[in-house]
Amino acid sequence: MLDLTFTPPAPKVIAGAKHDWELVIGMEIHAQVASNAKLFSGASTAVGAEPNTNVSFVDCAMPGMLPVINEFCVEQAVRTGLGLKAAINLTSAFDRKNYFYPDLPQGYQISQLYHPIVGEGEVIVEMSPGVARRVRIERIHLEQDAGKSIHDIDPNLSFVDFNRTGVALMEIVSRPDLRGPEEAAAYVAKLRQILRYLGTCDGNMQNGNLRADVNVSICRPGAYERYQETQDFGHLGTRCEIKNMNSMRFIQQAIEYEARRQIAIVEDGGKVSQETRLYDPDKGETRSMRSKEEAHDYRYFPDPDLLPLEIEQGWVDHIRDTMPELPDARKARFMADYALTDYDASVLTAELDSAAYFDAVAQGRDGKLAANWVINELFGRLKKEGQEIGESPVSAAQLGGIVDLISDGTISGKIAKDLFEILWTEGGDPARVVEERGMKQVTDTGAIEAAVDEIIAANPAQVEKAKANPKLAGWFVGQVMKATGGKAAPAAVNELVMKKLGL
Repeated sequence: MLDLTFTPPAPKVIAGAKHDWELVIGMEIHAQVASNAKLFSGASTAVGAEPNTNVSFVDCAMPGMLPVINEFCVEQAVRTGLGLKAAINLTSAFDRKNYFYPDLPQGYQISQLYHPIVGEGEVIVEMSPGVARRVRIERIHLEQDAGKSIHDIDPNLSFVDFNRTGVALMEIVSRPDLRGPEEAAAYVAKLRQILRYLGTCDGNMQNGNLRADVNVSICRPGAYERYQETQDFGHLGTRCEIKNMNSMRFIQQAIEYEARRQIAIVEDGGKVSQETRLYDPDKGETRSMRSKEEAHDYRYFPDPDLLPLEIEQGWVDHIRDTMPELPDARKARFMADYALTDYDASVLTAELDSAAYFDAVAQGRDGKLAANWVINELFGRLKKEGQEIGESPVSAAQLGGIVDLISDGTISGKIAKDLFEILWTEGGDPARVVEERGMKQVTDTGAIEAAVDEIIAANPAQVEKAKANPKLAGWFVGQVMKATGGKAAPAAVNELVMKKLGL
């Protein structure tokens, strides 16, 4: 396990014109379940299909069509709950959330209000090396997604694409434990990372597969602590919900703006209205969307077409037994097994594919050396080329081969960089490339000594300077490396130069 110190909430204090204020933030994350079929139909969930082609009779609410639960979506929700150390409810139920909108053909959404499938859990958010925050999860429930309204095709008409209708969502609801924009963004990033490791959501925020509704309120210093003691929301300010945020940067900007908007209203003698708002990134401000609905506004009632969902503890235990290694556990293992720093382990475990790649490179090798090559050389080149690690021309086996050749002294670090370039552009087996192209490091001290003697003899003035200032001895090392085509063993060169110069 990681050695973490859990800190109390670190509130962001904003100075108003009259008082200091603190932020209180809760979040509802809508995560699209990674499944090939929808929650209550067999229609495809593939992205990019022609509009209204991935739609079944159930999805478009044809008369007489009944929903049938997708067991895999239930399994994914249970797996997510286990990954968040949450309670799994063996009995849950679906409700109808009634509202009317063009992209909701049924006129209601099937959701879970009263009896969600997952209960209380937590997310551990590391704010700095060794210092973490615990964010409580209130519940996770399954529900259908709506369709998509399109307003930019025709100036006079709006269109509806029902492909997304009925796609399974997990709504992950946090307690109001977040106290600032940075914490909120860090929480979303950590939750996204966990979901991707679990394989329950791809976390693609650009496509809307992971989006956040952010609840923001302000309070005077000390009010949050009273809320924590009493769990009475009356100690907190009126909250406003910012809908459908799909960017960490925009989440932070929206929270900052919304907090200052509410402070200005309250300090001017007004009252904050509980409402749903949207964030306009072009203007950097939130704007009112509609008054905030409560549960009674949606006229929730149990869905008569669906029996209560009952699952067995043995099935939950089987899912638990097949859980993958999660980010915190993998980070702790990297630090323990490969003697990595907290920073390096964090970088390597940020994405599942990167962690798996590094694991393959480092297995049975010098972990620090492997980390250096993955982080600096591979990640640096991928960033330069605008590629993901899955697109890397250099495989983990090839990079591991480079590490082996460095470790056994066959090549130097400089030669290794030349070899990496060859593998990147041409491919091949590292050991064979080194052999066929004569890239082996020169370790023959006799040959190196001859080169050192020749450079020293040809540069008497530089010798005197080096004897007066030993730091200048590096010039000779560089000249010898140049004369040997970079193949001389650097340690041997340095030792011989210092010896010959009498330093």
